[in-house]
Formats: sequence, C-alpha cells, structure tokens
Amino acid sequence: MINGYCDPRFLNLKEIFSHAVESQFEVGAALAVEHEGELVVNLWGGHKDALRTSSWQEDTLVNVWSVTKGVTATCIAKLINDGLIDPQEKVSTYWPEYGCNGKEDTKVSDFLCHRAGMFGFQEGVPDGSWRDWKKFTDRLQNQAPIREPGSSQGYHAMTYGWLVGELIRRVDGRSTGKYFQEEIAIPLGIDFHIGLQESDFKRCADMIMIGTNPGSLMPPINFIRYIPNILIPKKLKNFKSAIEGGDFLMAFQGRDDMGIDGPNLPDWRMAEIPSANGHGSAKSLAKLYGILSNGCQRDGVSIMQPEILARSITPYSSGPDTVLFGANLKFGLGFELERGISGLGNVSPIFKNKMFGHAGVGGAVAFGDPEKGIGYGFICNQQHNPKELYRTSNLLTEELYSIIS
Repeated sequence: MINGYCDPRFLNLKEIFSHAVESQFEVGAALAVEHEGELVVNLWGGHKDALRTSSWQEDTLVNVWSVTKGVTATCIAKLINDGLIDPQEKVSTYWPEYGCNGKEDTKVSDFLCHRAGMFGFQEGVPDGSWRDWKKFTDRLQNQAPIREPGSSQGYHAMTYGWLVGELIRRVDGRSTGKYFQEEIAIPLGIDFHIGLQESDFKRCADMIMIGTNPGSLMPPINFIRYIPNILIPKKLKNFKSAIEGGDFLMAFQGRDDMGIDGPNLPDWRMAEIPSANGHGSAKSLAKLYGILSNGCQRDGVSIMQPEILARSITPYSSGPDTVLFGANLKFGLGFELERGISGLGNVSPIFKNKMFGHAGVGGAVAFGDPEKGIGYGFICNQQHNPKELYRTSNLLTEELYSIIS
C-alpha cells in the first residue's frame, strides 16, 4: 500500500513509484519532491525489513550511503560562506599533521573533488569500532597517497568521510554530525542524521544488501583486461585502465566483521562517517535540496549565500575516474554533478544539466536543480544488482523532468 500525498501534476511519479513497491522490486521506499519551495510529492510504502513484517512510515529513516556526501558538502559550503575554509588553501593549513609523506601540497579542493589520491587505506581498513574517529583519521594522516595528489580523479568512497570530516572538526571544533544538526538540521527542521541516536533505531529500516565483497558490486566486465588495446574502442580504454589498476577494490575495501547485516548494527548506525552512513527520510533530503535550489534560505534561516552554492556546484574535476572504471564523472566541491557513464543500464544514476547532489550504493539518490527549483529525495532499503541499482530513481527522474520541462 502506498501512502502520502501527490500533487495531481505529478501523478505519473506516483504510478512509477507504486509499481516499484507493489511489484516488490523495492522492499520499502520513499519519494519526495519539492518544486519552487512547495512539497508536491511525499510518498512512502512497502516494508522496513526483509521479512516484510514492519510497514514503512512517513518518518522511517534508512542508511543512504554516499548520499551522505552531499549533506557533508553542504556543511563545507556553509563553512566557506562563513570564511572558515578556503577550498584553494592547503589542507595542512587547517590540519598540520596531514602535510607529510607526499601529501604536503594537497589542497582542500582535492579532498572535495576526489583528487587527493587517498581513496583507500594502504594497510587496510582499521579494525574495531566504527566510532573510533581518531583511529581512522590517524591512519590516513600518516600514510602516503596511493596516487599523487591532484594528478588524477579517484572516487574516495569511504575515506572522503574521515578526510573531509576531520577538516570540519579542525576548523569548527565540532564533528560533522553535530555541526549539521546544530547549524542546518535543527534550525530548518531537516530529519537527517550523521550518527544516529539509539532512540531513533526504532524508526530505521534495515538495509538489505546483496553481498559484502566489494567485487560483488563490480559489473561482470573483467574480461576486458584480456582484450588487446588495439581492438578496444577509444572510449573504453579508460575503462580497461581502471579495471587493471585495481583502484575500485582499494576504494571499496571491506572488513571481515562487516557482514551482510553490518549496516544495521548499532556500532555502524551510531558512528559518524560523513561519506557513507547518514540516515534520513526522503522528505528531509527533498527539503534540504529544495532550500538550496531556491535561494539557500527558508523562513528567515539562511544556509549560505546563493553565490557560494553556485561556486560549490561548479565543476572542479571531470575524470576519467580511476576508481569508477574510467568514467567521466564531474564533481564540484563535494557535490556530484553530470555523469559520463552510458551503456551499462541503471548502474549509474541520472545526473545531468544543472543537477547537483549525490547517489548512494544502496540505490538512494538526492539532488537539487536551481534552474528548475527542484529538491528531490528517493530512498530505499533493497540494494539491487549493479545493472538495476538505480532503476527506480532513474525512471522517476526522467519522468520528473518530462513533467516540469
């Protein structure tokens, strides 16, 4: 059963959403859209658990994985707005200990647009509690980069959170989760959390993962490494180089104790990992991006000046990405922009034109569009195989732009 509200202009979105849930392609999901400051879609349905015993509610939260990066990027943009961070400054200006072992000239913008060359842990992901912040940041602080900083783009799937989060802590004194709550979420009524309170666990949907081996997320294209370069079309040569380089597996390193149920364990939920474990509702994400896309303020509360957002969603890097198979992804200052992946079905979310935001490996997508005045949030708890990962959101996004164009 689908619950919620849908403006008559957007009934085709409800039809797509309803089919995804009622066909059981999605176990549970929610969709929200703001248009020009008005909430025009707020739908939810399905179940919070794999056994389908607990119904999804309007205030259900779920781990949205890398959608968290866009929320963290909003925090950075506000700090830029407030004069506390300069994206062209060296990281060591704010975090002196980081400037060692070949990382001395790394710029803040290198962190934000995935050009720091630090997309994995050279000695493996640290063991123990995910809440031991210093253990993760110390290991990154002291290691040498995997690739020369600034020389190439390689998606920092997990490490982005500790790198950017430590930068926020150094300049503000607060963790990313606390900064977001106090500066943005509470003043604007946004139900999104980087680091959950135990009292919110009862609202959480379980993430239903397809596997824990990073290789399980890799499309079945390893065969390309055995094809001579002379026989490969030019547009696929970056793809082959990325497969041979192994950067994907380095960026998506696993841990022995991170089983299929790992994202649902208390330690993960309560940790603050500003790249990967934000929990929120679709309505909260649509509201955040709706505010950003309509002047960056609402009800007398300003997140930043619009020109700072414009600067933050200007492309700073455009690939080829050594982690994500040589794709020509565009990044602003932490925000995901236009993607250059095609021919792989729904392995990639739709990001085009003036859209900015982020997608997550669980299938969630959130974005804004200042040109169209859109704030969009889609969340779900069933991770799909790579070729179907973003199927529901891509159908919704295409139809949304068809309606408002």
